Amino acid sequence: MLILSIVLFAIAAVIGAAIVYLRLKAREVSIGTALAHGAFAAAGLVVLILEATTGPRVPREMVALALFAVAALGGFLLFALHLKARKLPLALMGVHGVVAVAGFLLLLSVLIAA
Repeated sequence: MLILSIVLFAIAAVIGAAIVYLRLKAREVSIGTALAHGAFAAAGLVVLILEATTGPRVPREMVALALFAVAALGGFLLFALHLKARKLPLALMGVHGVVAVAGFLLLLSVLIAA
């Protein structure tokens, strides 16, 4: 299940990078793109929660889970701003992305160490 979680987060990251690119080019981000990003990230988070709660407790996995939960909160805020047709703040997008990438790298380290 760890590999599935990583794959889902990787797909979400690619879509997220596309969203950042569009934002930097001052282009409109479709609601479908935002929803796809959120859906893949949410699915990755659910799979990670299942993995973390049913298997042995791996400290790095639990920290990755916490980082992804924080990133999800930022994602909810960004999505709310998107729904209000507001320009997405680059600083918030940056923090959201950095926290998610940190969680992703930590999760990869769990897989590599296994």
